[in-house]
Amino acid sequence: MLLWALLVGLSFPAVGLMSELPPLSLTALRFAIACAGLWWLARRSSDFLPPWQVLPLYALMGLCLAGFFGAMFWAAHHATALSMATLYVTVPLLAYLMGLGLRVERLNWQLPAILALGAGGALALAFAEAQSHGEGMRLGLGEAVFFLGCVSSALYPVLSKWGLAREWLPESAAVRTFWSLGLGWIAIGLLGLAIEPATQLLSMRWQDVALVAYLGLFSSALTFWLMQRATSVLTPGAVTAYGYMVPFVSMLLLFATAPEQIGWQWLPGSALVLVAIGLLLRQNGRCETG
Repeated sequence: MLLWALLVGLSFPAVGLMSELPPLSLTALRFAIACAGLWWLARRSSDFLPPWQVLPLYALMGLCLAGFFGAMFWAAHHATALSMATLYVTVPLLAYLMGLGLRVERLNWQLPAILALGAGGALALAFAEAQSHGEGMRLGLGEAVFFLGCVSSALYPVLSKWGLAREWLPESAAVRTFWSLGLGWIAIGLLGLAIEPATQLLSMRWQDVALVAYLGLFSSALTFWLMQRATSVLTPGAVTAYGYMVPFVSMLLLFATAPEQIGWQWLPGSALVLVAIGLLLRQNGRCETG
């Protein structure tokens, strides 16, 4: 999950470099590239072909992924980075609450306390980054759309854990990732064809094509394969809590490109995030040994 946080953290700057293209069609293209990258790994599993009864669950998981990435592509041009980063810290808490509802999370005080600590650190880092860019927090249509995307993102590991607990989903993380992305690709692609001028994709620059290929292979295929592997041993709240490392990665990237912006304002948030992740790793280690 630490590798997952690194890859996701690098994806946000990549999205901001893209031209303003139809978000649903762009997400469908990204998922298609991700499926192509996962196919060789998933097909080797004996559980590669799922029973038809499981297809609705895969479709719902795919819509969760499509909902988040579609919202992110659209909101990237209608919301500030601070607003998106602030809303993104709600994902672990949303996953925990929905996990309680589906009985894949246990009611205790430890994980919510760690989530609150990490959220505070992530928010502090988001405000520190906003100061360096001169951005402010705002709430509008772009933020509302992105929040719905955050709800979708939180629901994905919850549904995965729920399906695993009922032995509806296979043990292979590659198979689970391939089919959820594949059905999400079909659903979001059809919706994009219906409501968007998909022909605008023909105007993509070569830089856009390279970025979509990177996002498809690394920020979709690899990250969700890593998340599926983690979901088999961690709870949804614990999995999504590693998202608090994302603004920390963004901070390190900023320091690498603009070292003159290093200042004390980054210290409180960084310390809180690192403490939260350390506590999470310690708690997970205790669960495994117990």
